[in-house]
Amino acid sequence: MPDGTFDAVVVAGGRGSRLGGLRKPELSVGGRRLVDVALAAAAEARRCVVVGDVPVPAGVLRTREDPPYGGPVAAVAAGMALLAGDHAPWTLLLAGDLPDAEAAVARLLAAGADPDDDGLCLLDPGGRLQWLLGVYRTSALLARLSDRGDPPLTAMHRLLSPLRLRGVDPSGARVDDVDTPEDAARWGIALP
Repeated sequence: MPDGTFDAVVVAGGRGSRLGGLRKPELSVGGRRLVDVALAAAAEARRCVVVGDVPVPAGVLRTREDPPYGGPVAAVAAGMALLAGDHAPWTLLLAGDLPDAEAAVARLLAAGADPDDDGLCLLDPGGRLQWLLGVYRTSALLARLSDRGDPPLTAMHRLLSPLRLRGVDPSGARVDDVDTPEDAARWGIALP
């Protein structure tokens, strides 16, 4: 961990449009739902919030973005609001449809933060920051969420790109998610 305790917000909403409306976090890989893989990846978090309409185990907080299906920025805002008043110094933002989330988050948390880093994100093979595979200084994240504008920002890159973020090589962890039937097939996920 960069320098201490962290909370986690798992973004698990969305319509699953490219998968015919299937709830992606409830798809199974290796006998586990993708949301459960994400929760296992975030097991070291002090508190964990799942944002989406998906059942969660006892001890895990759950909420919905407003409006429902309002996108990942609205989901992050809802998760952070549920944690209000008692935030950890760092916040892990994690997509709920990442089959290799455990290896990816382990790599991310093993990276050390510099004092001037607002956050760390894993990089995809093209060198792009993966916003929902990142750990952020909570104060910086909250400042960006409070300054989303009117109408509010909806894209993660617009929310987070002003921050001082450092890309982390995934070192063998896979950062791809499940958006299409082809993605599911690559991971051996059987679609109903």
